[in-house]
This record gives sequence, C-alpha cells and structure tokens, in this order.
Amino acid sequence: MINRFYNKLKKRFSYITYRPLATREEYLALHEDCKLEKFSVIDKFEESSGFKIDRDYFENLALHTQICIKKSRLNYQHGRILYATLSKYIHDNSCNSVNIIETGTARGFSSICMSKAINDIGKKGLIHTCDIIPHNKNIYWNCIDDLDSKKTRKELLSYWENEVKNIRFYEGKSKTIFKNLEIERFHFAFLDAVHNYKEVISEFNYVRNKQKKGDIIVFDDVTVNLFPGVVKAIEEVKKKKEYSIKHIEISEQRGYAIAQKLL
Repeated sequence: MINRFYNKLKKRFSYITYRPLATREEYLALHEDCKLEKFSVIDKFEESSGFKIDRDYFENLALHTQICIKKSRLNYQHGRILYATLSKYIHDNSCNSVNIIETGTARGFSSICMSKAINDIGKKGLIHTCDIIPHNKNIYWNCIDDLDSKKTRKELLSYWENEVKNIRFYEGKSKTIFKNLEIERFHFAFLDAVHNYKEVISEFNYVRNKQKKGDIIVFDDVTVNLFPGVVKAIEEVKKKKEYSIKHIEISEQRGYAIAQKLL
C-alpha cells in the first residue's frame, strides 16, 4: 500500500523519496549557495511594486520548504514575486477580504508567502490550495526536516501557524476540486500544477470565469525550453485580450507571467 502511494507520487514529483537524501550540512550548504545568488530583475520588481518580503523570514521558510536535492539549479524567487504582487493588489484595492486559488501546493512554500502578504497588509483572506499530495500523511519531502522523521505537510508548516490559518488544503486533481468549490470570485491565483498546455489552459479558464477587472493570475515556469505547453497556454491567453501579460524572466530555466484582467 505504502509503495503504491510513493510510486504514484514519484511519477509526478521528483522530490518524493523513500529516505532522507542528504545530511543536514549538505542542505545548509545548498541554502547558503542559493542565498549568495543575486536577482536584479526581482529586486527591481519588488522596488516597482513597493513591497518586498522580509528576507530573514523568506530564507528561513525556503530552507525548510525549497532547499532539496535535484539536478537543476535551485530557485525559489517566485515567492518574492507572489508576495510583492499580492501585497500591491491588496493595497491598491478596497476589498475587505481576498480569495486566492493555488494549484500545486507541494510543500506549501508559495501558500505561506501569499498568506504572509495577507497578514502583513492587515486584511482578511483565504487561500485555497490543491495538490494530489495528502496534507496529513507522514512522508519524506526531500528537505532538511526529513532528518528528524517523516512528517505530514501540516507538521512541516507548523512553525508558520499564523500563515496556515489563512490556508485551506485540498487533496486531489485541480479539475476535481474545482467542481466542489462554491466560491464566486478569485481575486488572485497562482497556477503551478501539471505543466502542460491542456491542464494550464483548463485551470486558466476556470479562474477567468471567476475574476473581475483588475484581478490577477500568476503562472509559474513560463520557459520555452522546459515547459512549452505552459508557454503555449500563455500565448492563447494573450490572443483572448482579456488580460494584460507581464513576463518576468530571470534565467533560461526560470520565467513567470503575471496576467491582470482587463475586462
């Protein structure tokens, strides 16, 4: 039973493991290496928005939820983009509360970044995040916390209790979860689940029907060489002319798109 569960997840998530993959010192060294890297594009983006996440908070969160063993270079700058973009949206709009939808929860890093924006601005908000990974099942996450023991996502995020209060975790495929969400409007969305055209455009169409002028969708991994399906979906969004699109590219392997509804 356990093996079937892990095999199912490993087909989709490279970080799901049967055991810890590194020592504490190796995880810490990876983190220190990441912290040294500069991202002037993101710095300018934060400056233009007028908002940036506290760096010590951000790096501590990243250590536990983003530093892992993988072949590609680690990068978690989307957390800064989400925090700045959502903070500006909340600041610039008069809504008393915001509803947010996220696909692809993973370890919960992005949800926590968005929840911190809600808390820092001092507004009410609720993040609905979905993934096929269960929230309350003990597993190894390919992160430094694995060295303590297997943990649930709930346990992994227990340090960020104030942020977790704003988050609702759903288990399953996004299209299945969407059918049961009785929410009229999503002010903000982060789409980061299955990275192919069919799934991305399906999620986009669901969200667009629940947004009004000025509402935002952030797309992750908009990179031609790695995820052409995501890029194709963005091109289709452009053709509809319902959203303005801002591209943020920080490397050949990392790109993002911020779509703001025009109509």
